[in-house]
Amino acid sequence: MSLLGIDVGTTGCKAIAFNEKGQPLSQAYREYPLCHPQPGFMELDASLVWEKTQEAIREAASGTASDPIRALAVSSLGEGVLGVSKQGQPLAGAILGFDPRGQEQVERLRCRLGEERIMSLTGMPLASGYTLPKLMWWKDHEPRFFEQAERFLCFQDFVAYKLGAEPAMDLSLAGRTLALDVTRGDWCNEMLEAAGLQRERLSRPVTSGTLIGEVPQGLARELGLPCGVLIAAGGHDQPAGCLGCGAVQSGMAMDATGTVECIAVVLDQPVLSESMRKNSFCCYRHVVPNRFLTLAFNWTGGSILKWFRDILGTEELRMAKEQGQDVYDLLLALMPAEPTSLMLLPYFGMSGTPHFDAESRGIWMGLTLETNKGELVKSLLEGVSMEMRFNLDLLEKAGVFVSSLRAIGGGAKSKAWLQLKADVFDRPVQSLDVSEAACLGMSIMAGVGAGVYMDPMEGVQASIRCTGETLPNPANASIYSQRRKAYSELYQTTRPLIQALNESTSAEGRTE
Repeated sequence: MSLLGIDVGTTGCKAIAFNEKGQPLSQAYREYPLCHPQPGFMELDASLVWEKTQEAIREAASGTASDPIRALAVSSLGEGVLGVSKQGQPLAGAILGFDPRGQEQVERLRCRLGEERIMSLTGMPLASGYTLPKLMWWKDHEPRFFEQAERFLCFQDFVAYKLGAEPAMDLSLAGRTLALDVTRGDWCNEMLEAAGLQRERLSRPVTSGTLIGEVPQGLARELGLPCGVLIAAGGHDQPAGCLGCGAVQSGMAMDATGTVECIAVVLDQPVLSESMRKNSFCCYRHVVPNRFLTLAFNWTGGSILKWFRDILGTEELRMAKEQGQDVYDLLLALMPAEPTSLMLLPYFGMSGTPHFDAESRGIWMGLTLETNKGELVKSLLEGVSMEMRFNLDLLEKAGVFVSSLRAIGGGAKSKAWLQLKADVFDRPVQSLDVSEAACLGMSIMAGVGAGVYMDPMEGVQASIRCTGETLPNPANASIYSQRRKAYSELYQTTRPLIQALNESTSAEGRTE
């Protein structure tokens, strides 16, 4: 039998069928656009997401005739919430986490409970991106819609519900709502009361892998699925990816390089210290029982290389097209083996942890007339890696230690990039034969629900294989280590200058 992992993201969804050994059999991907009903608002059309998810399932299922799908599970983005009718139909667009709505509601929660209390209850630093402030915004600004909604769902439980499951949400995704008691693993009455929300309007929180339903026969026919496909509770996309790359023991971490660079660190117990809160480090449930996670991330991440490609890599783009090569392979081949003499602050979007500064900007320092393109390329990756090392150092001060990292995403495909990460982190970086870790993690949880695996650990042993380990180069690691102090001061030193630049730019725009 095969197992279907579904991953519903911000701009697209994937469905991949794996056999019991974790080998992909068939897969599909569909995209959908962000919606902007008003300037600054950011939503997803949940009906369209469901339509595209069905298409992806149908295509993935078409390649499993010789190994029929037995069970499925869904992972999803964390910060996205919608209201549905009694019939399960979306009543409005789903608000995303980076939508600005919820700021005033955050201030109300801060006044009622305080940031320290909220962190101790939920494991989440208080911010407007989570589900609870969005629901409070609806209650304040769209009361008619708020009352009409039978339930409020995130995308994991919405898609599972449409597939035939009961309204149930795994603990990892529930932890991203700002409404879960992280230690008890149930909705937090204190948070719900402060928000004016009844728990009956939320999905039931359950352990990932719990059986929550079965795809109805009629829908199974429409999707090309066999009868009796079981639905297991899934996970938030980051812990799903951790499971899919085998990061399941305390001290292990997943380093995912995509548009965003994110390191997810596995914990064996909650870490809810003041240091965690001040540095914006969350703590929530892993999809693996009795494990927890914290996240460190940089919004610029791998997208900085795409920026360089489009602005300064036109020659490599031309060569790649002529020679049938990957343009990123050509760009990375330009990098020198040794560290550059440059320093980059990789805040080309907003910053991530620990600052969460929406007004931050990127800085390139140390340029000379002798600086070449290969050094520029490498300095971009050095900057992102130094930022993540800065986060790892802050986590250590908070009592969270990382012994090794497992790399997934675009950065894991390049030996040079892996070596740079190992040198900057001064830790081993392992690579895997995993292309889509979140979907693989969900196939494992589907297997747990169906009894294919006794527990997630057995699924990891059966499905996940490391293909190599990159060790730090001692000489390079020493150079990067010497730069850590200077890098750690770069943001605070330049912040007043960036603020002045932003203010002058805004003033200039007002006078035009």
